[in-house]
Amino acid sequence: SKYHGYPCYNFRCKRGKTCKLDADNKPRCACQEPAECPASTNTFDNVCGTDNRTYDTSCHLFATKCNLDGTKTGHRLHLDYSGPCKLIPPCLENELSQFPLRMRDWLKNVLLQLYELDSMSPGYLTPKQRFKVKKIFENERRLYPGNHTVQLLAQDFEKNYNMYIYPVHWQFAQLDQHPSDRVLTHSELAPLRVPLVPMEHCTSHFFQKCDADKDKQVSFKEWTSCFGIKNDDMDPNLLF
Repeated sequence: SKYHGYPCYNFRCKRGKTCKLDADNKPRCACQEPAECPASTNTFDNVCGTDNRTYDTSCHLFATKCNLDGTKTGHRLHLDYSGPCKLIPPCLENELSQFPLRMRDWLKNVLLQLYELDSMSPGYLTPKQRFKVKKIFENERRLYPGNHTVQLLAQDFEKNYNMYIYPVHWQFAQLDQHPSDRVLTHSELAPLRVPLVPMEHCTSHFFQKCDADKDKQVSFKEWTSCFGIKNDDMDPNLLF
């Protein structure tokens, strides 16, 4: 089915669906059967669904979800995290308050890494992003990456608050792509959330709490306030 001229060639379908020809030989998207998915090669391919069931691959999960379309079970089924399902310990209140401290520090360090890579071979950051990160990179007061205590991270956020404003905006913009409407849906949050959950057990709880109005989406305002950014420092211009 990879030939030019074949109606399904380059015909895109969303996850869980595949291109099939109808009676008139016209391409259309139809639910994939889980059995049609390529088998996993190792446990790294496994994913855990929100139904607490381990799926062989994400293809198997999305195909299952598609075939349950229109049902409550299908509506509730999402990709929860990478790897086989395991016991995720409950997130305690004090742990929940520590999560944004580590997350902000990590976002800042990711951007600084991209800045260093971009200095060696341009293309990792846009000129505007580079200009913003350069200010953080050249600031002598910045906290260098390391296994820091929660107390130190909290102190640094107070002392160097301005260094964290841009990384929080940058991550929101990275996720807000389908469509770019200043609101993060469950699937837009997935690239950040899914790999994090097995390492940071408060991840899901944190993003649920960010959704202050409980509309199943995280708005730009909810996101920034969740990370401790003041209302006056919320700047849509930083998203581009």
